[in-house]
Amino acid sequence: MELDVDPFALDVLADPVPADTAIREAAPAVWLPAHGVWATGRHEEVSAVFRDWGTWTSTAGTGLADIRRGEGWRPPSVLLDADPPAHTAARRVMNRVLAPRALADLEARFAEVAAAVVDDAVVAREVDAAVALGERFPMTVLPDAVGLAVEGREHLLPYAALNFESMGPHNALRAEAERRAGGAREYVARQVRREALTDDGIGAAIYAFADAGDITEADAALLVRSFLSAGIDTTILALGSVVHELARRPDQWAALHADPGLARAAFEEGLRLHTPSPVIGRTATRRVVIGEAEVGADQKLLLMLGAANRDPRRWDAPDTFDLHRRAAGHTSFGAGVHNCVGQVIARMEAEALLGALARRVARLEPAGESTPRLSNWLRGFSSVPVRLVPA
Repeated sequence: MELDVDPFALDVLADPVPADTAIREAAPAVWLPAHGVWATGRHEEVSAVFRDWGTWTSTAGTGLADIRRGEGWRPPSVLLDADPPAHTAARRVMNRVLAPRALADLEARFAEVAAAVVDDAVVAREVDAAVALGERFPMTVLPDAVGLAVEGREHLLPYAALNFESMGPHNALRAEAERRAGGAREYVARQVRREALTDDGIGAAIYAFADAGDITEADAALLVRSFLSAGIDTTILALGSVVHELARRPDQWAALHADPGLARAAFEEGLRLHTPSPVIGRTATRRVVIGEAEVGADQKLLLMLGAANRDPRRWDAPDTFDLHRRAAGHTSFGAGVHNCVGQVIARMEAEALLGALARRVARLEPAGESTPRLSNWLRGFSSVPVRLVPA
């Protein structure tokens, strides 16, 4: 079935849910002539594609472009743009580097920074939560955890923006990201080197596996780069979206304030309702039939994760934020061998910040309208004005 919907049109990006709904409800898979790709927005189909890497390869890239034709702006990722067996060694290393026991020392640091960030917001009383909370906290703790020097971190957000905008079409958003990137690419190229990293961070732990022969030195650098390109903006947007929802639902905030242990549940529900990376691409290795659609070999299929996470076939009242919902099964972190390797840290960050916020703030209220962030490959808010009443 052909559908005249462009998920990357600026007006659609400003209000994406109607387009998501149209794609999801039209058929199990639809053809989008605007970009010459297939798309699926149903939870069952998206989950199945994620788990079948043999049929749906990542080696052609996870954006619109086919990186096998040299269309990528950066070297392919050894995690995102690879399938087993090439993917296996790198994934095994990251699973060990990011095992909960290996990250235990970060919990105290995350809690310390979260308390300081929240304290400053409470003193101010009115803040833009997208920046003062959602951006400030990850931009402090994640670079620290990787082992980056403090100098030059202002390049991280332009670099990440370039990464995500480049996954989409050659439009004004991508052009602006390229303009703003400036020296960000050169900065990241320097920072992923062993000698630029502290000897007690995640980056050094990755390089230790290169020393042991588990991966190459070049692959170690690419793995460090993955943290700097994929793990910051998504967490920033996810945190901002949760605060946006909680500020507008006094009963939900009261429940979290009464039980800060619900921070994890609030984060998962925010990921479901406002999927921070709402689309990802796969490419068919052979002819595949989805419903009545025949996807040809080497054709791209867009997995509309934001649509799948609001699929009424999977969720009751899917357009409603409910921190008491069991949101397990959302597609925001992927599934199968390509599930998000950084999800453990993202959850640690969310539990630290949202938990600190719940303990310190009796009432959380909107202080203005939130502003959506326009992005080819991200979803959330660029501004979330809130008022905080201390406990």
